[in-house]
Amino acid sequence: MNPLNPSFDGHRSPPRSSAQAQAGHLYELRLSSDTSLALARGWLWLGLLALIVSGLFAVVLVLARTPGLNQFLPLADLFRVALVVHVDLSVLVWFTAMAGLLWSLNSSAAGRRTGWAAWGLCALGTALMCVAPFADPGTPLMANYIPVIDGPVFLTGLLLFGVGTTLLVLRSLWAALPPGLRLDGAAALRFGLNASVVATAVALLAFAASFVLTPASLSGKPYYEILFWGGGHALQFTWTLLMLVGWLWLAGACGMRVPLSPRLALLMFALALVSVFVTPYAYLAHDIASVEHRNLHTWAMRIGGGLAIAPVTLAVGWGLMQARAQPLQPNQQPLRVALLSSMLLFAVGGIIGVLINGNNVRIPAHYHGSIVGVTLALMGLVYHLLPQLGWRAPAGRLAVWQPALYGVGQLMHIVGLVWSGGYGVQRKVAGSEQVLRSTAEVAGMGLMGLGGLIAIIGGMLFVVVVLRAMRAPAVRAASNS
Repeated sequence: MNPLNPSFDGHRSPPRSSAQAQAGHLYELRLSSDTSLALARGWLWLGLLALIVSGLFAVVLVLARTPGLNQFLPLADLFRVALVVHVDLSVLVWFTAMAGLLWSLNSSAAGRRTGWAAWGLCALGTALMCVAPFADPGTPLMANYIPVIDGPVFLTGLLLFGVGTTLLVLRSLWAALPPGLRLDGAAALRFGLNASVVATAVALLAFAASFVLTPASLSGKPYYEILFWGGGHALQFTWTLLMLVGWLWLAGACGMRVPLSPRLALLMFALALVSVFVTPYAYLAHDIASVEHRNLHTWAMRIGGGLAIAPVTLAVGWGLMQARAQPLQPNQQPLRVALLSSMLLFAVGGIIGVLINGNNVRIPAHYHGSIVGVTLALMGLVYHLLPQLGWRAPAGRLAVWQPALYGVGQLMHIVGLVWSGGYGVQRKVAGSEQVLRSTAEVAGMGLMGLGGLIAIIGGMLFVVVVLRAMRAPAVRAASNS
């Protein structure tokens, strides 16, 4: 294999018969010879550090909500502060860092200095958000999508992270590799990655428009709720596109052929991309503080994202059923488990979303399922890409069990939340504020706590597996810094 142009799949699938070749389509990508591997590694390191710190804050969250254990914690604002940092690191920073990894691998050498400037600003912003709870006793505000600690240190960090993300998007738009004229699996995946960059650009424009249009008379949570609503919804298209790319990519990495043509896959990505342009229309058609403005974002996400997700889910699910008896290489086994776990958690999160009624813990159950579905897809891609970044491919029992343990823990976590939500347990509260009256409510939150702790262990094991793979490099890819 040419080290300057390694295959993304990390292995060679065994020869297939003509009947097998006609059974579906293989989704694979290959690195460009001038891809900046060093920049991609940098984004991976930022994502890993975000997961580590967010996991530490997650321990506080689980303990604060678990009956019997929460009495030992000095709650007050501790739960809310931990929730703010955990959400922003585990979603905003982790997802953006993984997007930076994938976009860097899908880019030419153009604008490397801009790429490193973007990474530096995002890393500095992340560091400030991490230290803010200790350096600046600001007020935690539970705004949707991007909760904040209303203090100068945290807000400065969030602003720097936003500027870094803007540079990342500009560089990715400039240096993105085109899908090419041949419409195959690689072209569809490249289109999906490029579409996710455009969706993020729309989200950033929405944040900027909200900053200009949000009434100056507002303050506190109402201000940040309006500020982040439009852009937060647009970012969901980015995460959805990356997850769908991840599902198809992981299927190909497992040697699995999907009964979905690249043309149709590209059409699904295009549908999700077109739907994100409802975002600027919402700003032009309705006042930013109006119910109509809020609802338009919500329906665009539900309809546009849902229509794009369903065909890919069915195709990959069918491909998994057809390939269930297919023998796997050791480095493919963690990928299949990550893919299965991702699809299961995302599906459960979607079903729970239909059942939401009122402002209770069913809402975090819904988005935990959806978010963890995206996270598991990205974890699987990291496992798959490690050899292409110059490290050893994860293999062995720990690598196989990690996505399963993380997925099972999160499933228990959200089942406990759904159970408790049926009794009206409120979201974004902990300790005595939960007002657990019955044995069933206590049992539901207890299941939530146990599942949360198992999921935290699973998440930390991901970091362990990746760091172990980094310690023993098997392939020396060119630095291309």
